Amino acid sequence: MSDAFDPVEFELLKNALFGIADEMALTICRTTYSGVLRDNMDFSTAIADADGKMVAQGLTLPGHLGSVPTALDVVVERFAGDIAPGDVFIMNDPFEGGMHLPDIFVFKPVFAGDERVAFACTVCHHGDVGGRVPGSNASDSTEIYQEGVRIPPLKLHDRGRRNETLIALLERNVRIPVQLMGDLRAQLAACHICETQLAELVDRHGPAKLRRYMTEIIDYAERLTRAAIAELPDGEFRFDDWIDDDGIDVDRPIPLVCTIRKRGDRLQVDWTGSSEQVKGAINSTLSFTKSHSYAAVRCVLPGDIPSNEGVFRAIEVIAPPGTITNMVLPGACAARGLTGFRMGDCALGALAMMVPERVCAASDGGNTGVSIGGWTRERKPFIYVDFACGTWGGRPWADGLEGNANLFANMASQSIEVTESEHPLEILRYEFLPDRAGAGRFRGGAPYVREYRFLEHEGVLQVRSDRRRFRPYGLYGGGPGRPSANYLVRDGEPRPMPTKFIHDIRHGDVFRHELAGGGGWGDPLEREPERVLADVRNDLLSAALARADYGVVLTADETAVDATGTAGLRARMRAARAGQAPAVAWDDAPQAAE
Repeated sequence: MSDAFDPVEFELLKNALFGIADEMALTICRTTYSGVLRDNMDFSTAIADADGKMVAQGLTLPGHLGSVPTALDVVVERFAGDIAPGDVFIMNDPFEGGMHLPDIFVFKPVFAGDERVAFACTVCHHGDVGGRVPGSNASDSTEIYQEGVRIPPLKLHDRGRRNETLIALLERNVRIPVQLMGDLRAQLAACHICETQLAELVDRHGPAKLRRYMTEIIDYAERLTRAAIAELPDGEFRFDDWIDDDGIDVDRPIPLVCTIRKRGDRLQVDWTGSSEQVKGAINSTLSFTKSHSYAAVRCVLPGDIPSNEGVFRAIEVIAPPGTITNMVLPGACAARGLTGFRMGDCALGALAMMVPERVCAASDGGNTGVSIGGWTRERKPFIYVDFACGTWGGRPWADGLEGNANLFANMASQSIEVTESEHPLEILRYEFLPDRAGAGRFRGGAPYVREYRFLEHEGVLQVRSDRRRFRPYGLYGGGPGRPSANYLVRDGEPRPMPTKFIHDIRHGDVFRHELAGGGGWGDPLEREPERVLADVRNDLLSAALARADYGVVLTADETAVDATGTAGLRARMRAARAGQAPAVAWDDAPQAAE
């Protein structure tokens, strides 16, 4: 940096760039067509420098943290020497920096005259990109060619001229082209907002100063990240978790192995030992694995570190090719979100051994993907895509959150009223479930149940869920959360369904999904009895499990704690387990009420 560096000016410009990235996100929210973007907010925005290094990420999905630079690197390399004003690039290829086919990247280079100064970056989950199943999100596809339109890095606009051939190809291969094009226009609008506001910064500061400060913002984030990592304990910390199955080989659990090595101011996240690439469509791409690895580490670092390339420089991610964490052709990955979220939980498990006072127990498993699509009697297509999450594990200082977005997916719930007005669906239940949270000094978050009644004559139901066989782990004596469940109610008869499936759905059928409960943190016998009583009175816990899990005895009318009975029961429970080592990682043993 030159002697003219002004720390006040630097701070103002840094905040301006992050503010632009946030305004890009708001633009997508306000102009998009699909509920998965407008309500779930399954998208991300960012600004990169002239070389494609990410400078600022908007306040959107942490799970996209490392995907934007990975994808943009491919574009910059592919089109080196052929990037001009008016160009817009598009891609979704998982084998060239993408994540899965519904996630379409749009990049727009920003110029000051003939000089490139930045890139405007967006990635959005589109409701449908073709393929064999409405929603393009099936977990039982077995190769990428079944999953939809695969877009290599291409120019959507070439020096201001739209690529009509590409547009026509996309429109012919998706079920609701008006929605796809509307969502793409929302991405373009966000890029235009970025371009306009960066031009104002160039007018005020000049392109040279803007470039210098972008470089300094990245270097600043790297210094903060390295300083924070240096304060963490050195060592090697390994954690194993398991995915129930891939939806194809339903009796084969899938191991995830995360080893975190920390030396000085560098940290390594190593996925060696994880499962080989699987048949089902839950394989993760390298960009998505990087994203969740970075996001997990960020959870134990100070929150004021800017999210950009500087963070990534201090964190090395190892994911061997041909494994579930770095798939190769012809791997399927439409439902890779499941694996990404579970990798986040696995990495947090390893971090819990390094800094136990900073890490919560396991969440509900990420999110459950539900897609319902088909054709109306008038032969008009409909597709409903929803991602359900809302349960955190117990934290070292507080209970797990409930009704809140997953740590790795800053998603909101879709409005019931909007859902019912736009789709042939009726939401019958959306409420918390009792007796599902993992017990602990700080219990896990309570999960919710959602029921969908189908109102058209026929359609296709696709579900991607997990955490049934391998429940959300508890930490440091906390118990696991209760498992998830799926039911299809037809003619009044509830039929248990697997965690991952595609099934026909008919008029009047009801699909019910129950999220898994969050894991608990700490010894349940150390939980304050009055907090146990509060959970009972709030219908989050039954009196029977208050007694069985927490050793808390309530009065007959369940309005107060029986202090004498509680003290005696807890003493007997402690005596019964004397000599047993407390759990320090996760405990998947079933828990039953007395």
